[in-house]
Amino acid sequence: EQSHNGDKPHICKYCEKSFRQLANCKQHELTHTGERPYTCKYCEKSFNQLTTCKQHELTHTGEKPYTCKYCEKSFNQLTTCKQHERTHTGEKPYTCKHCKKGYSQLAHCKQHERIHTGEKPYACKYCEKTFRQLAHCKQHERIHTGEKPYTCKYCKMGFTQSTTCKRHERFHSGEKPYTCKYCKKSFSRLGDCKEHERIHTGEKPYTCKYCEKCCRQLRSLKKHEQTHTTENARDSSLRREQHDQRYQRRKHFQEPPTTLGAEKSDTLLSLTEEDWSQVESLTCWICQEELSSKRCLIQHY
Repeated sequence: EQSHNGDKPHICKYCEKSFRQLANCKQHELTHTGERPYTCKYCEKSFNQLTTCKQHELTHTGEKPYTCKYCEKSFNQLTTCKQHERTHTGEKPYTCKHCKKGYSQLAHCKQHERIHTGEKPYACKYCEKTFRQLAHCKQHERIHTGEKPYTCKYCKMGFTQSTTCKRHERFHSGEKPYTCKYCKKSFSRLGDCKEHERIHTGEKPYTCKYCEKCCRQLRSLKKHEQTHTTENARDSSLRREQHDQRYQRRKHFQEPPTTLGAEKSDTLLSLTEEDWSQVESLTCWICQEELSSKRCLIQHY
């Protein structure tokens, strides 16, 4: 009856979250206490839920009892199998409550919604950095611990991330699992395949923040944006030089003239038109600035 009327009588004693079933409440409370009463019978790893422990044990036995009904791929977890089947059906049952974007997995939908809310619930236990996803937090913590739990099966090189390890192993095996859907060219990395497909589609998703130029590749965009920062630095240097020149000119006008400058100015003012024809240069003898006319030269002094 409680499940039908929406009542949740069982409340976590550590937070205010409520549950319809007592067993679910007890399982949730283990996340607060850190208690892990279920231990794998093949290794010493422990879990706070029995079902999670059973799923883990399948990784030791290699058993994959759940098979996709659209292809022959098999899985050790029913939920993973259901998620995979949605790649065939295109079903996206989980919708973002902020922008209505659809997802095939609830976890992915929750992660996306944190982009809107800004929530970062996972904090590194070694520093103050926070993350939207638990997996990203765990990966970051390995920077502090130096842990590299994933090992290449060809050369025993260690990695902090499973995806990085898999990508590295493809250099040994030569495997290229990602195929362009336009020309059938294959790639060892999904990112490289996506970049290549933009050659066919003409898509340029990266836009320069200084101008309207668009690029197919992020690295091409970064290289392009450097041309703006270099030009800005050049322009800034030129502006400083022009400022210094203006400052020097203001000094001549604002500061009391030197005796020699005053004498020079008086001399120039007393010249006749015939005498001016004997003046060889319109350049200031103090700062070497070239003036455009005799009037400007006299005023400059």
